[in-house]
Amino acid sequence: MTGQPAREFGFDAVDFVTSDHHFGHARISELAGRPFGSVDEMNAAMIDRWNAIVGPDDVVLHLGDLALGPIEESVGLTSQLNGRRLLVPGNHDRVSPATQSKRAIERFLPMYEAAGWAVLPEIVEGQRGGVRLIASHYPFEGDTTGVERHSSHRPADTGVPLLHGHTHDRAFGAHGSHEFHVGVDASGFAPIRFDVIDAWLAALARGAVGEA
Repeated sequence: MTGQPAREFGFDAVDFVTSDHHFGHARISELAGRPFGSVDEMNAAMIDRWNAIVGPDDVVLHLGDLALGPIEESVGLTSQLNGRRLLVPGNHDRVSPATQSKRAIERFLPMYEAAGWAVLPEIVEGQRGGVRLIASHYPFEGDTTGVERHSSHRPADTGVPLLHGHTHDRAFGAHGSHEFHVGVDASGFAPIRFDVIDAWLAALARGAVGEA
C-alpha cells in the first residue's frame, strides 16, 4: 500500500523547493561526494547559500532529510534559515512516520517547531496554477541503495507530476516522464526557485518532456 496525501496543499504560495540538506551529518560529504572538508564547513555553506536567495517572507517547501547528527544541535542550526519553512518529512527526520514511532514524533515535533518549521504530511498534493502536483521525500521508485525502502510511504504513481528528493542523485531536475529531483546535491546546495518548476510543468503540458 502506498502512502496517500492527507489534504489539499496550496502550491501557489510556495517560492522555493529543496530537500536532503542533512545538516549536522558528519559522513554525508563522504557518502554523497559533497565538496566540503568538514561538517561545520558544510553547514555554514548551506546556510549562506540558502539565505543568499531566500528572503524573510519567502515560503520554502523542504522535502525531507533536513538534519541528522546530534539532533537538537543540527535542527537548531536551521533556525538561522530565512523564510517561512515547511517540512515534508523524509526517512531520516525525527518526525517521519516511515521510521519513527508516534511517541517519538510527539517528542521531537516541538524541537522542529521551535526552529521555525511547520511539519506537513509525508505526501502533499494540490495545484500550482491550476495544474495538479505532488511533493514527497520519495520518488515513485529509486533509492540510495539497491533496496526499495519505505515502499508503503511512497506516493502512488497516478500520472500526476511529482517533486521529490531522497536519492542524492547529482542529476538536476526532470527525469522519467513526470518526476523532478529537487535535492541539494543536484542544485548547488541551495533551494530551487519555484519558477523552475513552473517551466517544467509548462513543458509537460506541451508534451515537451519525454522519458529520460
